[in-house]
Amino acid sequence: MSRKGFGRILGTILALTMLLSLFPASAAGPEPADSVYRNGNIYTVDEEFTVASAIAVKGDRLVYVGDEAGVEAYIGAGTKVVDLGGNTVIPGLIEGHMHINGLGESLLQIDAFWKPKEDILAAVKEAADAAQPGEWIRGRGWMNTVWEDSDYPTKEELDAVAPNNPVYLTRADGHMCWVNSMAFELAGITKDTPNPQGGEYLKTEDGELLGCVTDTAMSPISALLPAFSIEEQKQALLLAQDQLFSYGLTSAMNAGTSVETLNEVYKPLYEDGSLKLRVYILMSLSSTEGAQADYLRNNKPQDGLYNEHMDVRAVKLFSDGSLGARSAAMLEEYSDRAGHLGNYRSSDEEMYQLVKLAYDNGYQTGSHAIGDGANHQLLDAYERVMEENPREDPRLRIEHFQILTLEDIQRAIDMGVLPSMQTTHATSDMLMAEDRIGAERLKGAYAWRTIIDSGSIIINGSDAPVELVNPYHGLYAAVTRKDRLGEPPEGWHAEQCMTREEALRSFTIWAAYGEFNEDIKGSLEVGKLADFVVIDRDYMNCPAEDIKDIQVLTTVSGGEVVYTKDLSQPTIMWNGLPLTYNSKLYVEPGTIYVPLNDTVNGLSAAQTKADGMVTIKLDDQSVTLPVKTVDGVEYVGVRALFEGLGRNVTWYGLSSCVSVGWLK
Repeated sequence: MSRKGFGRILGTILALTMLLSLFPASAAGPEPADSVYRNGNIYTVDEEFTVASAIAVKGDRLVYVGDEAGVEAYIGAGTKVVDLGGNTVIPGLIEGHMHINGLGESLLQIDAFWKPKEDILAAVKEAADAAQPGEWIRGRGWMNTVWEDSDYPTKEELDAVAPNNPVYLTRADGHMCWVNSMAFELAGITKDTPNPQGGEYLKTEDGELLGCVTDTAMSPISALLPAFSIEEQKQALLLAQDQLFSYGLTSAMNAGTSVETLNEVYKPLYEDGSLKLRVYILMSLSSTEGAQADYLRNNKPQDGLYNEHMDVRAVKLFSDGSLGARSAAMLEEYSDRAGHLGNYRSSDEEMYQLVKLAYDNGYQTGSHAIGDGANHQLLDAYERVMEENPREDPRLRIEHFQILTLEDIQRAIDMGVLPSMQTTHATSDMLMAEDRIGAERLKGAYAWRTIIDSGSIIINGSDAPVELVNPYHGLYAAVTRKDRLGEPPEGWHAEQCMTREEALRSFTIWAAYGEFNEDIKGSLEVGKLADFVVIDRDYMNCPAEDIKDIQVLTTVSGGEVVYTKDLSQPTIMWNGLPLTYNSKLYVEPGTIYVPLNDTVNGLSAAQTKADGMVTIKLDDQSVTLPVKTVDGVEYVGVRALFEGLGRNVTWYGLSSCVSVGWLK
């Protein structure tokens, strides 16, 4: 039986079972559940956005969703009963677009994510000092737009700290790399090397190689990087799984998978039981020839593998690059680079042939498109294949759907094309978006409200490791259009905000629809998978600035608890990220103390001490506090510190979490 509609069929069977319980032969009532979660604030995210107080689980499915009185019938002698104590429960979150392997592999490299250039160069020097001459140094996550000098970095800066090692650092968006002279030399790239289709070797004003390379031009260098072994890839995937579960993400779409990775990494990990994350695979495709293309021709789409844990029914294409790298393909020139239209990865005919190969073999297509030119090209290809070979409910997707003309937005919606967007991209790109494309084109960029009001849904995600995988950053960005610093105070083009309900749907039932999986997950309804998350605050009613700090208490996948938060130490959330300390926090009744020096360093603040007191200055705010010394470590009270610096401070006792908000 096809699993489409399975949830409704099972729901009908259960309803009939309840009716039959009215007769003497069934007077005993429903079969006891394996587990019951009660006394909660449960957002089911069903069609009516119903709020329940109890759920019951049998096997990997929900057999009851409702109130306290109704759940009693499902409690037997062996039923595990969990009192939620009024805590909030949401469906297991679905990461609608990310690179799972890339996230795990980034944990095995230099972490350059949004760090100051000086810190990145210091990390490269440390790695080079520890490496053998000629050994590659690699990392990911730099973002020049957050540096004081936002110009693209140079090869000479890397040469100075790693003269004897090739260096390859990927920009956060994954569409540009920063390399040193040795990397260029090993790849045989000189200032006279021509740019390939879909890529560019950036140059200085005098025509020399700058040190930054975009998209397809990265390939000759990246091909020299030592490949991660199969065991390293497995390790990376399991590291990523741990991180996803800790955020309440029970499902994720992997945007680009090779045949080798599918067969040698994913399948063995599912077969030995190590991989429990539900994964929606998009097979990579960049050519109509080769192993990836042959796989599509020789294998029908598959879903529900490994007991509803893996689907292989979609294909990932690339149309262009990124806005930050100026490689997004535009219909008109960049506002901040005259004559430049970005980089199309394929000609119109080549793109059509790629789409046709996937579509005619029954696969869903999810194609990367950032610029309005790339989106227009892709819609033309979609329109052509759909007219030539009409197919019921193909649910073709566009990944990112970032900048479009208003006409193409409506065309996509009329065609039934699904926008797969990442809300944190808007709050990252706002630092440079208007410079790149001007105010007029922004009307069709990151246009969530326009899209939803025109009758579409939005599939949300993070694009990790391009952005942090934390879905609460995405929910927060969706409803505020602010970055994690609370900027801009009024929200960036706040008229395009989502409601809280829409934002939650974008990470649950809408994302499930984007996978053809809305009948088995994405909401908490009888017959669906028992995937749900217990969180430490009421998402629908907490202060908007606190959404980004939400802490997961418990993650349940298929009825199995796969994550439980460690509450042994409080968590201090600063600008959406936990502060880290070399010394343990010190707790007295009613007061949490944080290590003074670690905190000052973590905030990039300044301190002056005198007579048992310390004055801490951060930007134009300062506070003077008493210092408490415990076992040789100096501490200050966390609430007194942050409120003294003019910040809002909220204590969430369920998770032992302090949320530090914006300036009052």
